[in-house]
Amino acid sequence: MDNKKVSLGFIFVALLFITSSARSAEFIIQQVTEGRGTEYNRSYSLNENPGVTRVFREERPSSKIVTITSFSTVHTRPVPYESSVFEAAGYKWRLVLYVIGKKDDGGDDHVSLYVRIEDTSSFPEGWEVDVDLKLFVHNPKLHKYLSVTDGIVKRFNDGNKEWGYGQLIPLSTFRDTNEGYIVDDTCSFGAEIFVIKQAEVQEKVTFINNPANSVFTWRVEHFSTLQNKYYYSDEFLVGDRYWRLGFIPRTSGATLPIYLYAQGFKADAVVTNTYGGGNLRLKNQLGGNDRQRYSAAWYPIRSGYGMGVSSIISLKDLNDASKGYLVNDSIIFEVEMVKVSVTNIVPV
Repeated sequence: MDNKKVSLGFIFVALLFITSSARSAEFIIQQVTEGRGTEYNRSYSLNENPGVTRVFREERPSSKIVTITSFSTVHTRPVPYESSVFEAAGYKWRLVLYVIGKKDDGGDDHVSLYVRIEDTSSFPEGWEVDVDLKLFVHNPKLHKYLSVTDGIVKRFNDGNKEWGYGQLIPLSTFRDTNEGYIVDDTCSFGAEIFVIKQAEVQEKVTFINNPANSVFTWRVEHFSTLQNKYYYSDEFLVGDRYWRLGFIPRTSGATLPIYLYAQGFKADAVVTNTYGGGNLRLKNQLGGNDRQRYSAAWYPIRSGYGMGVSSIISLKDLNDASKGYLVNDSIIFEVEMVKVSVTNIVPV
């Protein structure tokens, strides 16, 4: 008896594992609704177009919507419905709908939907139109559209004027009144066509080490008479941008700071964020060692943004005449720009 119980228990566990595995193979369509959490639809299998993404959204398709009333009249017809010509992204198109599936494109037991480019006779030889394509099925019950896409750019040309999805939606799901795609014998389909025009130029950011005219020196005289406010040097050009030094002579920390500020751009520059890195120095005027600190930052587009060091020297050491940094009531700041970025628009 005990052996029979063990055998029955093993069979039950095995059946449970098989059932769980089958359920895990379902393709869960996640529908994100703002402010209402996440909804799920379990109507699709991973075996059907595993690269295709199906997501519900509230927004209507931007290019074309076709609504069919009295759908039961045509729901078993093998001949495709071809919509009127519509314009999208500068080209003319038609929607082509197979209500019982396009058999030669894996559409058995599915609705198939395609977009076909029209009026191509005037196009130049070798023409190509690259499209990011989304096709839609309206679900009035949910007040949403099922968006279907595979993320692959569709290249329309003389050899391929029609693209779409043979397995847009299973017929078993589409015809199930509980699913909500057919309401009052009416259904709607749509398309969203975005033509991809490949960029011919690119923005290229280049870092220049040891750029030309990289050293700027600033003598500050009458140091003892300076007030407790910020003072700034003249502007100097390195790379595509103007820079300046700035400091405040007295701080609560009893140290002397020095900052590098990014200012405006030269006339022909591409205006973007700019990287600037440099050695900030307080020069020793008696031949001794300079005080030096390195500072680097991404500087924003706006002028007047400064980065640097809050202490290049203590005020005690600065005012010690034997140290050689304050001579004849003057100090000398210097910056050596070690690396800057420049941006150019160049062909791809």
